[in-house]
Amino acid sequence: MPPITPIVPLPGQESVWDYPRPPRLERVARRIEIVLGGVTIVDAPEAFRVLETSHPPVYYIAPAFIAPGALVPVEGSSFCEWKGAARYFDVVGGSRVVPRGAWAYPDPTPGFAEIADAVAFYAQPMDRCLVDGEVVTPQPGGFYGGWITKAIVGPFERDPGSMGW
Repeated sequence: MPPITPIVPLPGQESVWDYPRPPRLERVARRIEIVLGGVTIVDAPEAFRVLETSHPPVYYIAPAFIAPGALVPVEGSSFCEWKGAARYFDVVGGSRVVPRGAWAYPDPTPGFAEIADAVAFYAQPMDRCLVDGEVVTPQPGGFYGGWITKAIVGPFERDPGSMGW
């Protein structure tokens, strides 16, 4: 396995290699917007983000900021060693449907209790996801849901060459 060489952050940037493991949850006063099918399905003045070593932040949105009808619960679940059991949703916007495009933790572990029922979205299949007006780049791969902005530097888990970290 080649050594990992973190990118040195510039002023105003964060390195994912400075994020903790186990992950940390923090409330942020950042505007989160998600557009799907030409329709804004999320417009939130604040969110939570989960920060974990080697991963770009994952944003969790309170249900009050998600358009009615944008989430359709689906069967199946997954388990996170830090947050607990997740449930999934198909995401609906305009005439588009993204299967299993969002997830939530209805009964998270005590350290993540604040995100109970808050929803995270995969950025890649949406028309666009924005943090404070900046269009995000999705974390590579299809499993993790991190959102990359200019303020975040890697390398990131699932970047080419990261298998085996």
